[in-house]
Order: sequence, then structure tokens, then C-alpha cells
Amino acid sequence: QKQKEEDTKSNKKKRRGVGAKKVNKVDTRVVIQKLSRNKKKAVTVVVGMETVAGVKLKDAAKTFSKRFAGSSSVKDTNAGKEIIIQGDHMYDVAAMVVDKFSVPANSVYLDIDGEFVPYQ
Repeated sequence: QKQKEEDTKSNKKKRRGVGAKKVNKVDTRVVIQKLSRNKKKAVTVVVGMETVAGVKLKDAAKTFSKRFAGSSSVKDTNAGKEIIIQGDHMYDVAAMVVDKFSVPANSVYLDIDGEFVPYQ
């Protein structure tokens, strides 16, 4: 009988603490657009950064503003959240997203005249 009690105790493990969080795999797709504000002014819009694992949008916006010496902010739209950067930095932003935030280059798209062109 003692043998049975020991077997049940060893088989029954105590589970303490919080279990590992499950991460939902989401398709990473980052789209970078250039929109003109007025005459010569332009803004660069980065959409889809929330699908990148381990990246906080506010921190990413701060990194962009430091790198490009201009204002950048996070805006909540009906399509999702987007980062708006002052100035025409489309190709530089694409390179930075690939390098700094370790997003695969085939997941980054540039919106050139309404056509989504993969960044290579």
C-alpha cells in the first residue's frame, strides 16, 4: 500500500506558477507608403508593424523619429494602427525595418503609385 501512495505522489506533479504564454502566429506584413501633405511636404506611413513580434509601436515610432530627425507618431485608424513619420523616407524606413526590427525582407512592401512592390 505504501508503494501505491508513493507512485501516485510521484505521478501527480504539483504545478506552481504561471504556465508559458502561447504566442499566436500572425502573418507579418509591413506596408510603407508615402503620402503628400501639401505642395512639397510629404509623410511616410508604416502600416502593419503591430504584426511584428516583440515590437511596441510607441518605441518603434520613437526610434524612427530619432533616426530621421523628424516627428513620428502612432495613429489608430479603422484599418489598424499606423506609424506616421514626417518626410519622404520610404526606402530608408524599409531598410531600417528589415535591419533593426528583424522583419524578413519578403514581408515588407512599398506602395509605389498604388502598387505594392516587395522590398528586396
